[in-house]
Parts: sequence; C-alpha cells; structure tokens
Amino acid sequence: MFSYVPPIDDYRFLLTEVLGFDRAMAETGKDVDADLAAAVLEEAGRMCAERLHPINRHGDEEGSRLVDGEVRTPEGFAEAWRDFVAAGWASLSADPEYGGQGLPFILQLWLDEMLSAANLSFGLFPGLTRGACEAIMAHASDPLKATYLPRMVSGEWTGAMALTESGAGTDLALLKTKAVPDADGGYAVTGQKIFISSGDHDFGGNIVHLVLARLPDAPAGVKGISLFLVPKYLPDADGGFTIRNAMSVGALEKKMGIHAQPTCVMNYDGATGWLVGEPNKGVAAMFTMMNAERLMVGIQGLGIAGASYQQAAGYAKERLQGRSADGARSPVAIIEHADVRRMLLNIRAFVEAGRALAGWTALQLDRAHHHADAAERAKADALVALLTPVVKAAFTDYGFESAVQAQQVFGGHGYIREWGMEQYVRDARIAQIYEGTNGVQAMDLVGRKLSMAGGAVVDGFFALIAEELKAAEGLSIAERTGEALTLLRGVTASLRGAGVEAAGAASVDYLRLFALVSMGWMWTRMAAAANGETPLHEAKRAVADFFAQRMLPQAQGLAGSIAAGEATIMALGADAF
Repeated sequence: MFSYVPPIDDYRFLLTEVLGFDRAMAETGKDVDADLAAAVLEEAGRMCAERLHPINRHGDEEGSRLVDGEVRTPEGFAEAWRDFVAAGWASLSADPEYGGQGLPFILQLWLDEMLSAANLSFGLFPGLTRGACEAIMAHASDPLKATYLPRMVSGEWTGAMALTESGAGTDLALLKTKAVPDADGGYAVTGQKIFISSGDHDFGGNIVHLVLARLPDAPAGVKGISLFLVPKYLPDADGGFTIRNAMSVGALEKKMGIHAQPTCVMNYDGATGWLVGEPNKGVAAMFTMMNAERLMVGIQGLGIAGASYQQAAGYAKERLQGRSADGARSPVAIIEHADVRRMLLNIRAFVEAGRALAGWTALQLDRAHHHADAAERAKADALVALLTPVVKAAFTDYGFESAVQAQQVFGGHGYIREWGMEQYVRDARIAQIYEGTNGVQAMDLVGRKLSMAGGAVVDGFFALIAEELKAAEGLSIAERTGEALTLLRGVTASLRGAGVEAAGAASVDYLRLFALVSMGWMWTRMAAAANGETPLHEAKRAVADFFAQRMLPQAQGLAGSIAAGEATIMALGADAF
C-alpha cells in the first residue's frame, strides 16, 4: 500500500488563486492569511500521514471489541488520540471562549478530508465531538456549557449522539426512550439506542451522549421529543467525574466497514441526564449537530475518494500489463491504457472540484457566523443550508463510486486485502447511509431547500454561478457548465410546488444534477485561475476539459429522467414487487 500524501499544493492553490481566502478572512475579521492556513494544513497533513494512516489497516483488521462490558479500540488508537489532542487538532475551529483556537472552518473541513483519507474510523471521534459541542453551545444552559464544553473542546472528553432506535430511524416520531424528572433538577433517561458511533471507547475521560427522549407529558410525534445530555461519568462530591452513570454498551454492531470505530448498542437504565434546550424542542436542537455532521460526512466521501485515487494512480504507474496503443511495446504500465485513465480521471475530476466546493461552503459558514453585516450573515447561512444536503449526498455517492473505480484499476488485487482497496470500498459505503440517507438528503433539497425564501435562495445561487460563467466566456468548461445550468434551472422551475410522489421520483436525479453544475462552476473557477505554465496549472486545465467533455454531458440524461415524472415509478403495484 502506498503512503498517504496530503494534498497541500492543491489546498494552497485554492486558498490563494481560487477562493479568495485572504479577502474572505478580512470580511469575517479572522487574523489568518493564506500562508498561515497552508502551514496549519501542512502540519495537520503530517499528523494524518505519519500517525493515523499507518494504523488504519491494522484498525480494520483488529476492530473494536467489547470486553467485560467495556469497549477496547484497536492497538494504537488510544495513543493516537492522545497525540492528536496534545497537538491541538481537536480544538482547531472551536470557540475561543471555551478553549478553542477559533481558526477558520475551511481548515477544519479540509482537516476532516485528510482524517477521512488517512483513517475514517478515527476521524469520527473528533467529528462527533465537535458536532456535540455545537449543539451544546447553541442550546444548553450556561452551567452545562461551563461544565462540559472546555473539556470536550480540548479533546479530554468526547461526544456522541444517540438518536436511532430499532423501531425509529429516519422517522423519529416512533421514538420510545423516556426521560422522567428527578428531585435534583435532572432526568432519569431509560431506553435503548442503536448505531451509536463513538458510544464508548478506552481513550480515558468522559463520553458525553446527546440523547433524544420523551418527557412523561410529551405530545405524540416529533413535537414531543426533547434532548438530554447524558454523560458516562457523573460529578462526585470533590468535583471530579468518577461516578459511573446508569448506561452501558449492550453490544457492538457487526458492520461491513469502519471496523475500528465502536458503533454501539447503548442501554440507558435510568441514566442521569440534563435537558438541553426547551422541552419538546429536541429535534430542532439535535439538528444543530446533525447539520454539522452532514457536512462532515460529505467530506468523508471526499477523503475516501482522494485516498483511493492516490492508491490507484500509484499502482497504475507501476503495474505492467498489455501492449502500448501502437503495439510496439509490451508490457506497459497500465496508466497508458485509455480505460484506466478514464477511471482515474473520473475520480480526480470529482475530488478536486469537491475539495473546492467544500472550501467555498466552509467560507460561507464563517461568513454566516462572523460577518459584520447581518444581511450578509443571513445570506451566507441560507447558502450553507442549501448546499448541505448536496455536499452530504453527492460527495458520498461519488466517494463510494470513486472507491469502486479505484478498486477496479487494481483488478483482482483490488479485491484481496493485501493492497487495502477493499477496505476503502467497505468504509466508504456507510457514508451514504448515516446522518440521513442520501435519498432523505435529496428529498430535503427538493422538498425544503428549493422553497427557502420563496425560492430566492436557490435562484440567487444560480445567478451567482451564471455571473461567474459569463466572466469566464471562452473556456469550454464555462460553456458546458452554462448548458447544464440552463437544464437545472428548467427542472427547478418544474419541481416548484410538486407533490410528494413527483418530488420523490425526481429528487435523487435532481441532487446529482445540482452537484454536477456546482462542480462545473468550481472547475470553471479553477480553469480560469490556472493560466500559468506550471505543472499544477496545466493539470487543472486538462482535468477541467475532461469534466466538461466527459462528465457534464450526464446533465442531459438526468434532466430527461426528471422530466419523465413519477408515472413509470409508481405504475407497478406494491404487491407486484
């Protein structure tokens, strides 16, 4: 297996030539320039490449285990966590009020990419902790914030979210876990949750669960769900956290991938917890964490795709097989074969556009939080909301497809454990499922996001793209993206006010088309910026042309499928399946 190489040159190109990082920092009051940002990313990449990637395969083979009711992570993971925390990576973008470094979110998202590329199972620990911190910061009482946030931000403690039950997954209205008030102002939480990532581990310190449950007098459905902070350890009389709460790991899920990540069945047997936010408003509070996690999960797909590309490209340049195109040489490196190049370029065209789109979205998130103008904050926040389901679903779909294509480059060697490609395929698959399946993300985009502000948000986004495409007239990628944007605008108009069946039939194809246009926009930006003769610039222009000629034509087929409506999907009766 080849060593992981962090994409620092690409990050630097995006920061300095494509995304206008220094200008964005000036607008949000962040005292960070592109040179400092690149230096931070370089150090983060070194941690991922030298510390986390080497234990990825072993972590998959050993897996997490349940021993006498306690989780044991694979050898080296607890030590790696301590190194990760000591280096400050757990607190990179967190609020300085609670001990965070307050660095721009773009650095956090690209760190997440490198973590996912190097060791996806490990990357879930800091990602889930960060999401839990955001929910606590936004909704918890000041005493809860003061008690839990500093230690979670630092990485001394970690976080997990507990939503899913055996009978309540996407439909949280079916949730049965109960929370009963106690005499001390807390609540006794009782129920069982499944699929709880990072639910327990052996890193030391507390594990803070955010648990959805119902109060005794709660109304039925999602309007009767509250959110509770339930820690593994409770405070003692001396101010320490040594008292074990009434919660336990019933089992570890046996999964297709991410074997090193402890995905737990959690039992809460009257566990002590505290209300986060208002009673019966738990779903809204939890979605603060969920939306943060959805961006992170999308980046997981991006990271796996990038790592898969590196492995496949390295192999393709070394593997000798077949004759050259002119028949004069044999054997040749398989990188000379057109079909191998097609697969590698499919992956690369997604990875580099996805990395750019992730960076642009992250800059909008910083604008939403820190811009001096309230109107600009609201505009940026709406754009992040619009793009969140696109990043989550499209990046994880493309990420899995990329892992499969990279595996195909290896042929039979990709199917056996030796080269590590089959782990990427297995690990990538979960990202299309958790934090809301990709079908749910597509329905969110069509059913909710297109109607934000009466359609003004999506219309404004399209107008922004059109304006930048016009400024890049003469570039093939700009022309082809403009054609796809016209198709996207047309189907968007047709879906406004569509019924549930029509929206459901169109949603997945629509999200894919939306992602293609968004990535074409990013490739237009990159191609326009890459006007020099450096190897990086030449490669950018070549891959932009590949995306324009080989990937953007998919927009026509997607638009045709959307226009077909729901009739053929709903024609076959349920009993006939």
